Amino acid sequence: MGSLLKSIITICAAACILAGCNSSGCINNQNSLPLAGMYSYATLTTVAIPGLTVGGVGAPGDSLIASNGTVSSVYLPFRSTQDETSFFFHYNQEGIDSDAFNDTLTFSYSSIPYFASEECGAMYRYKITSVTYTTHLIDSVGIVDSLITNIDRERIRIYFRSADNDDEESNSEENDDNNQSQEAEA
Repeated sequence: MGSLLKSIITICAAACILAGCNSSGCINNQNSLPLAGMYSYATLTTVAIPGLTVGGVGAPGDSLIASNGTVSSVYLPFRSTQDETSFFFHYNQEGIDSDAFNDTLTFSYSSIPYFASEECGAMYRYKITSVTYTTHLIDSVGIVDSLITNIDRERIRIYFRSADNDDEESNSEENDDNNQSQEAEA
């Protein structure tokens, strides 16, 4: 009986050791980073913004993206210790590369601690409660899903004014002027 007990204990100990050496671990993304896509307000299609720099307001030297190329999406990390995070959008294009044309997005949110699993540990989820923004080149901001989790999915859509949008507005104003002129003559 004593050797049977020793064998069972040895087998249980070996099983525990092997289970503790599980190599699968946490395969999920451990960060809840909001992904923002960029869209044309006129066409509602994805756009790539040339020469865009995005950074955190109040984070000196912070640059999430500093691009001479084009950008169609960006991760906007929230600060878990605060209930608000702001980002600046600087356009490195001729004629609008002044800080006067920078746009600022400010997200208000609740930080929600979340225990994912023993392997993955704890992380934060964020619940966006409001968003404010300037409108130099940004027309509007849409929240697709206000709960930001560690699932890598676009949750924010930033709609930019584009040449197509400006052309439509000009044509609309010209048509309004023409309609007013025609009504005055009649």
